[in-house]
Amino acid sequence: MIRDDRVTLRNSALATLTRRSDVLVALGVVGVLVMMIMPLPPALLDVLLALNIAIGLTVLLVAIYNTEPLQFSVFPGMLLMITLFRLALNVASTRLILGDGYAGQVISAFGGFVVKGNYIVGFIVFLILVLINFIVITKGAGRVAEVAARFTLDAMPGKQMAIDADLNNGIIDEQEARRRREKISREADFYGAMDGASKFVRGDAIASLIITAINILGGFAIGMIQLGMSFPEAIANYTLLTVGDGLVNQIPALIVSTSAGIIVTRAGAQNNFGHDVTAQLFSRIRPLFIVAAVLMFFALVPGLPALPFMILSLLVGGIAFSLRSGRKAEQLTPELAVEEEASEEKIEDFLYVDPMEIEIGYGLIPLVDVEQNGDLLNRITLIRKQQALDLGIIIPPIRIRDNIQLKPEQYTIKIRGIEIAQGEIKVGYYLALNAGEAGEEIEGFKTTEPTFGMPATWIRGENRERAELLGYAVIEAAAVLATHLVDVIQKNSWRILGRQDAMNLVENIKKDNPALIDELYPNLLSLAVIHKVLQKLLRESIPIRDLTTILETLADYAPNTKDVEILTEYARFALNQTITRLYQHDDGRIYCMTLDPELEEMFNRELEQTAQGRALSLTPEVFAAIIRQIRDHAEQLSTQGRRGILLTAPTIRPYLRKLLESTLPDISLVSYSELMPTVEVESIGVVTHRSLEGKAAPLESLTEETGGTGL
Repeated sequence: MIRDDRVTLRNSALATLTRRSDVLVALGVVGVLVMMIMPLPPALLDVLLALNIAIGLTVLLVAIYNTEPLQFSVFPGMLLMITLFRLALNVASTRLILGDGYAGQVISAFGGFVVKGNYIVGFIVFLILVLINFIVITKGAGRVAEVAARFTLDAMPGKQMAIDADLNNGIIDEQEARRRREKISREADFYGAMDGASKFVRGDAIASLIITAINILGGFAIGMIQLGMSFPEAIANYTLLTVGDGLVNQIPALIVSTSAGIIVTRAGAQNNFGHDVTAQLFSRIRPLFIVAAVLMFFALVPGLPALPFMILSLLVGGIAFSLRSGRKAEQLTPELAVEEEASEEKIEDFLYVDPMEIEIGYGLIPLVDVEQNGDLLNRITLIRKQQALDLGIIIPPIRIRDNIQLKPEQYTIKIRGIEIAQGEIKVGYYLALNAGEAGEEIEGFKTTEPTFGMPATWIRGENRERAELLGYAVIEAAAVLATHLVDVIQKNSWRILGRQDAMNLVENIKKDNPALIDELYPNLLSLAVIHKVLQKLLRESIPIRDLTTILETLADYAPNTKDVEILTEYARFALNQTITRLYQHDDGRIYCMTLDPELEEMFNRELEQTAQGRALSLTPEVFAAIIRQIRDHAEQLSTQGRRGILLTAPTIRPYLRKLLESTLPDISLVSYSELMPTVEVESIGVVTHRSLEGKAAPLESLTEETGGTGL
């Protein structure tokens, strides 16, 4: 019970000191300043000199056991206070040496015992310590800190981009992103502070030399003039005291400088300094055997002392044999199998392909870097949300990578590792598009808008207002890339939707409609069929947000057929309201081209059953003429600012779509049954049967018209 009370009291006292640490530090700083003004008794100076050595050893051991610099981020400020404390001790000891000829037992011990009473040897040792501290350790640590600060600042945009990309991809949350950004900022501040703090140590080394010279000269003057000492007595007394004072202060300075060097060189550390040294130094056994052999060779060379080299050779060889025996034993333990399995998993990580990614040249990094007001990541987040509303699918996280193989202003958009689109944009410029209202050209860099292939001009920010007044549509660089990304997503949403994504959508519907899912999957349809139906809808830009209606329709017709084409058509019939709103113009009408009834009848006759299902069988001449008519009508709709829509009979729509999708992928095929009866439809042109009579296309023209379909 008494022991527990003592522990509680001790913990309580420590907690009180921790809470009052700011007061203690403030009192310590004031005390250091007082030491420079008021004389100290020799006994108190002994305690403070011992405290200086203890502080240096503590800092060194903390630096050794750190795994990263920020674990001792207070070190730059602490280095200043330690240096000030050491200089205050120099002032106090100088006052005692010159005033009393005695500065306490610690200085006398260092002057007498350490240097054996020989002031010349002591002065040389002191000078060597100062040179080592000033030229080797402090200068090297300062250079490392300077280079680390510069590279840390240069790498900040890339690190910020990586953090924002992980946040956008959902790998980390906002709190973790904030913590990582703060860590990057603290690293830059730390190395910058270390670069400046190293100047304190350098100045301390110079001050030590000057103080030592002053003490020796002042001691000669006081001893010989005021105290009447002879020259040998004065030089022996004051030089020993001065050298002892220099050594007792320079040794802690050397320890603290070494600590600074260890801290700033701990880049890439995985454990504490001692663990990393032993683990990496003895990670290879063969070099140790070679060293042992070389040392044994030196032991056998005539004229060289055999015993030291032989002892070291046996020691290194013993370590090598011990390590080799330990490695063989580890191969028989389960831990090694775990390590091998972990390494195999790491190799498998390289097989992973991101569902979507954007690769950018280094010149486009400002678009992503939040520190440079880049808002591309925010735009991508909004795009994913909007596409979830528009398409009914969740766009997977879009990873952004910098690729040095790209041009500085180039980007590529990939889906599952395959490049789908690319473009070039100029950071800091605006893209001016002439929609037909601008009659005057504007100064800038001529280019082609990457999404729709329209001629455009990159203009500077100061010309933006003038371009808008002239009638140009002015778009920011990030908006150009975002628009291209939206176009790629909408045209390739069916590629993006994977089997697991379809499963997730079904499971999400099951939360509110368990009876529907239990009836449909897996009893009536497999996940593969559901996935293919959803893909076919998305491939023709039909949103699947009303997934409940789609699945209910599949459940209604699945007992009669498992044909994906037929099930897709039934799903389209059920989505007639969605399809009608999708193709309606602002005035409520649907403007389209239609097929002549005789041509539709001909298509019905030409339907043939193949191994892959039913398909239209047309001659190359007829197919080329149809393509030519549809393309002409589509251009007419485009000039009116309307979409290219072809209205067909429901019996031939899927087969005609399959025939046209490689040649005219932008044409939307809609059947009569997919439109609401109340909507008004206006035909701007008819693809007729009579226009095909007697018109045969040459083979060269056919290849050009069909895009080389091989029909």
